[in-house]
Amino acid sequence: MSLPPCPKCNSEYVYQDQSLLICPECAYEWNPAEVAEEDAEPTAKDANGTELNAGDKVTFIKDLKVKGSSQVLKIGTKALIRRIVEGKDHQLDCKVDGAGEMMITAQFVKKA
Repeated sequence: MSLPPCPKCNSEYVYQDQSLLICPECAYEWNPAEVAEEDAEPTAKDANGTELNAGDKVTFIKDLKVKGSSQVLKIGTKALIRRIVEGKDHQLDCKVDGAGEMMITAQFVKKA
């Protein structure tokens, strides 16, 4: 049985003690099940319930005002998702056509 390397120092000399894995070099202890959950990337769903991923192209489903500006992003404006972040307000870090980089709420877009 092969054990994963230590996430802290990348040592290959890891041993198991009950449900924990322990690194003898840096004395780091971790539960491999919890590490797998932490490594999971954040997810977001569009207005139709389709899961969005980094690199997807999306379009706006309603006009959106840009905070701190008089600019309005119209329905149908296209954007490219650069990354998905955890948060309640704005989950998508996007590059919007004609507007540049901005954070957008996933419920106002649909996958193109």
